[in-house]
Amino acid sequence: MTTSALPPATSSRAAAWISAFRPRTLPLALASILMGAFLAASRGRFNGAVVALAALTTVLLQILSNLANDYGDSQNGADSVHREGPQRAVQSGAISPEQMKRAMLWFGGASLVSGVALLWVALGFAGLWVFGAFLVIGLCAIWAAINYTAGSRPYGYSGLGDVSVFLFFGLVGVCGTYFLQAYRAAAEWAEALPLAVLLPAVSLGCFSAAVLNVNNIRDIRSDALAGKITVPVRLGPQRARLYHWLLLLLGLGAAVVYVLQNYRSPWQWLFLGAAPLLLFNGVQVWKRQESMQLDPLLKQMAMSTLLFVLLFGVGQLL
Repeated sequence: MTTSALPPATSSRAAAWISAFRPRTLPLALASILMGAFLAASRGRFNGAVVALAALTTVLLQILSNLANDYGDSQNGADSVHREGPQRAVQSGAISPEQMKRAMLWFGGASLVSGVALLWVALGFAGLWVFGAFLVIGLCAIWAAINYTAGSRPYGYSGLGDVSVFLFFGLVGVCGTYFLQAYRAAAEWAEALPLAVLLPAVSLGCFSAAVLNVNNIRDIRSDALAGKITVPVRLGPQRARLYHWLLLLLGLGAAVVYVLQNYRSPWQWLFLGAAPLLLFNGVQVWKRQESMQLDPLLKQMAMSTLLFVLLFGVGQLL
């Protein structure tokens, strides 16, 4: 049955839920899994089942975070008439707060089940303490997804969203994906998680934080009115743009250092093909002073980050 054949109310409700899932955020969420997969493949450690379950868990966690963000901002006042971005589902009344909370519960449970399955496939009985440690990390990821803007003391309202994005989209996502593929075959810890893997993880963490920074610069006025003290609200619009450049340059710099330390072929510089797009984003964020002018740069930064991951990963394989 096509969407057009559905009753108007059903079609509208389905569209509201799809919008609340925010599909355009999913490629960026999957970027860390792709980076970990590429790095593992380049070192002969690729495991397709682990990567597939890691991707599923990440998608579920990202949708959970999006739903919690929709719910939390509507309850805490960030989604108001002053907000510059697209209208959210709870704010518009398309989805009730009670329905959103139930959906959060479902996606929280689904991400937990998927995460446990991931750990079982990757680790099995090989080191129960490692299994336990990753389970704790997974529970922290669920907590972080929910409490970014929801809960009694959302940390996103204290300017800690950038730290969370850097950790989970960068260090945890990349290093965790690599480790779960390499652990069983590794003879020692240095093989299970080489320190060099931290550098691409830092790159991705910086670029992911830059995506959030564009969003927060766009919403700086409404966030300040709602008491949501993001990094741009703390720094002010111009210094937030300097901070954006810092993230971009650190991200590219970490990738350059990785290649210099692990150089084998000129193909490894392939990621520089994404550099003009990343730098273009920095220039445009600096030039565009009107909030809604920044909205297209959100997608552009996210897609540039995904292109960076693809080029970086292919370069390591070649």
